[in-house]
Amino acid sequence: MSGIARRLYRGEVNVDFVGRRKLWYSLSVILLVISIAGLVFNGLNLGVEFKGGSVFSFKAPASVNIEQVRGTFTDAGVHQVIAQTTQNGWRVTTESLPAEQVTAVQKAVASEFKLPQNEVNLQVIGASWGGQVANKAVIGLIVFMLAIILYLTMAFEWKMALSAVVALLHDLVITAGVYAWSGFEVTPATLLGFLTILGYSLYDAVVVFDMIKEVTAKLGTTSKMTYTEAANNALNHTLIRSLNTTLVAILPVAAILFIGTTLFGAGTLKDLSLALFVGMIVGTYSSLCVATPLLVTLKEREPRYQAIARRLAAHGGGSGGRTTRQPVTAGASNGTVNGTANVANGAAAGGDKRKKK
Repeated sequence: MSGIARRLYRGEVNVDFVGRRKLWYSLSVILLVISIAGLVFNGLNLGVEFKGGSVFSFKAPASVNIEQVRGTFTDAGVHQVIAQTTQNGWRVTTESLPAEQVTAVQKAVASEFKLPQNEVNLQVIGASWGGQVANKAVIGLIVFMLAIILYLTMAFEWKMALSAVVALLHDLVITAGVYAWSGFEVTPATLLGFLTILGYSLYDAVVVFDMIKEVTAKLGTTSKMTYTEAANNALNHTLIRSLNTTLVAILPVAAILFIGTTLFGAGTLKDLSLALFVGMIVGTYSSLCVATPLLVTLKEREPRYQAIARRLAAHGGGSGGRTTRQPVTAGASNGTVNGTANVANGAAAGGDKRKKK
């Protein structure tokens, strides 16, 4: 494992991502079916901001912990309890409660923490507010998608834009499926997490597409590689960058998810960090194994690249997407892509020169 890690870091590992596209497509279909099944049969566990609920705020002694607060509300017959500390004390969100139960809860809290009942404040949240948040999130998502399509079409081409959007939808559905099956509550913080992973997934896809554009720019009638091979070569040159970026980004998110929520009981952080944690992992997978193979599938249908593939096949060239990748140093920037582009057009030519020598 250490040897593989060193080779990966030095850029010496060549993975046939594009050649295994049927495997990635099958895996993605399975994940999507499972996610959609969770959304259909389990549904999302919407928070009180979307369903409506009651918010209690009060002060308590410094020695009081979150388990005591939750236990007080649970003993009073409340089923959904989200307790958070604030600068002024505690804020506890529950499901919608009838008037008589609200009074009983206020009495229980006042009795448990030795407070006057009128210092246990109540705020009622209507479901209409959550509906407005959801509508704005949908509008924001639509605008975001249209902006992505426009930008990628202008900067690259429409086939790259389509591949990126499909990968984004893939990430959203799978992340939503995780919420459906796990039963995690969906709050406005969750929506923020969903919108954040869109940007992260798009960033990873743009890095890969930029490298592919550079490598395949000079493919012509005398090229020694097919589009599939050149794209796979470019993908491998961005592999270490994608993995490093994901690892660096996911470590603090994992700390928030597993440490912050477990030790400190930060419910809002849990809602946000789960979406980020799942979305970052799925986003990295989709940029490598969904967006690029889909792009190659679309590009291979162009007459220009079909002619290259037929010519190489007729002369016994091509390797079905399995290219010989030259080692590159980890962290190479896009400015070094010129050497990678030479791989696409001159790998075999360089081999011929060595033979003559």
